[in-house]
Amino acid sequence: MPNLPFAVIGFWEACFRSLVLGVLQGLTEFLPISSTAHLKVVPVLLGWGDPGVAVTAVIQLGSIAAVLAYFRSDLAEVIRGVGRACRHGQWGDPSARMGVAIALGTLPIVFAGLALKLWVPDYDNSPLRSMASIAVVSIVMALLLALAELVGSRRRELVDVQPRDGVWVGLAQALALVPGVSRSGSTLTAALFDSWQRPAAARFSFLLGIPAITLAGLVSLKEAFSAPAGGGAVPLLVGIVAAAVVSWLAIAWLLRFLQTNSTWVFVAYRLVFGVGILIWLSARMGVLILSSS
Repeated sequence: MPNLPFAVIGFWEACFRSLVLGVLQGLTEFLPISSTAHLKVVPVLLGWGDPGVAVTAVIQLGSIAAVLAYFRSDLAEVIRGVGRACRHGQWGDPSARMGVAIALGTLPIVFAGLALKLWVPDYDNSPLRSMASIAVVSIVMALLLALAELVGSRRRELVDVQPRDGVWVGLAQALALVPGVSRSGSTLTAALFDSWQRPAAARFSFLLGIPAITLAGLVSLKEAFSAPAGGGAVPLLVGIVAAAVVSWLAIAWLLRFLQTNSTWVFVAYRLVFGVGILIWLSARMGVLILSSS
């Protein structure tokens, strides 16, 4: 039933589609290629329609479960570091500085998200979520990542983190509310511009994303369960579990990959992805013109 919208499909079809969305989410959330773009583009190309912001935000909870489990030791050390700093004023400790950076870095995307809800009530259907916008944004972000690869000195490590890093990378993270930007991609790009080593930049990107993705998923829970695109609680759960498993694998792979490789493969992919969408839109427009003439 490839051409039926989410609203009229059966239970098993809804589970299958949620499984596909979960795998997509897991593959693309932590790779710098934009999960929101793929969760919009792939279902549209398959004839399923746009699952919507709420459903995709809830499926992201699987990615949060994966990153919490993967970085549990790092997070425990950050919490201990902040606790020691609160008790003894040791704010120069790297773990305490990381905690402050994560807190400061979360504020921009929270305020930007609230602004969108207040001023763009129909964000699901806004021009920012159009296929053309996703294509252009993907190409622009690919070029920025390429520039960061060329000019970044890659001398800073995770222990060098400062609160200002949270502000800088957090502002980049807020841009990811626009599909095609990629939260992982924008934060990785900002960190590379600021002279971070690639593995450290990716690790900080993952840790910084935990509060933002968690908040987005929890806020959207009620809307997602009632949305036709969600298919109900069980299909959504299938998507969340799939996203958790695949996210874990993607995190582990990316951290190993960046130990010895650059991000040029992702630059190339994003360029092909964006240009491919533009070609598809042009072909579709040509067919519509021919059919109406």
